[in-house]
Amino acid sequence: MDLALRRTHPSSTARHAVRAIICASCAQSSSRQFSALNRPPPNYPGHVPLTKLERFGMAIGSSAMALINPYRADLIAQVGESTATPYFIYRLRDAMLADPTGRRILRLRPRITSKTLSMTHLRSLPENTVGRAYVGWLDREGVSPDTRSETRYIDDEECAYVMQRYRECHDFFHAITGLPIVREGEVALKAFEWANTLLPMPGLSMFAAATMKPQERQRFWSIYLPWALRNGSRSKEVINVFWEEQLDRDVGDLRRELGIEQPPDLRAIRKAAKAEKKRLEEIKSKGI
Repeated sequence: MDLALRRTHPSSTARHAVRAIICASCAQSSSRQFSALNRPPPNYPGHVPLTKLERFGMAIGSSAMALINPYRADLIAQVGESTATPYFIYRLRDAMLADPTGRRILRLRPRITSKTLSMTHLRSLPENTVGRAYVGWLDREGVSPDTRSETRYIDDEECAYVMQRYRECHDFFHAITGLPIVREGEVALKAFEWANTLLPMPGLSMFAAATMKPQERQRFWSIYLPWALRNGSRSKEVINVFWEEQLDRDVGDLRRELGIEQPPDLRAIRKAAKAEKKRLEEIKSKGI
């Protein structure tokens, strides 16, 4: 009996070993399948973790749709978040960490909304102040600081705030440059932001120049793109401006401190071009 047991024991042990290997393999396969089918928990409220394939698909799809309709803020936000990682948003975060004001912004994490800024107070400020220029631009364009989408697709919680801060500062960039929200103005400002922040989304937005009218496209290439690249690349990083503390300052002084030239008045140029077109049409209709 002992001999028989000794003879069968190795075989039995081998079967157990094979069975254990198979079970371990099944467990690993099951674990991989579970990881693929179920997302990890969010890193912050509203966070949606994405796989690399999902991120790539979002970048392509939202970029194509945003090119067709550049006024879809949700699509622009998706392009920004899906293309900002793994490098660019970390570079912007590190630029803030390297700057005393940037570090303070990251520590305090202020938000720019109609609740944190009193529009009534800003309208009471002198005409030449940053705050008055900001609220004046909001009123003139009919926009609100409350329209910025919440960051959802950036995994690092601190970098998610950096993206949110960049979005909420966008209207201040409009205010100090005077660029309107017409397609020409938006593309010009995106070119400035790309040269200043190096985020891919503003750079991709420049492809929208292909959808402009010929006269608008000519102005962009000859006037506003050179202005944007020159000023964006040489000025201080605008992500490090604590805008809430600059509201009482003279807007011209702040531009000079940042190293930003104000571009030619796009609204005035468009108005003059429209008037000239109307004049020529009237002349043509009269047969002169």
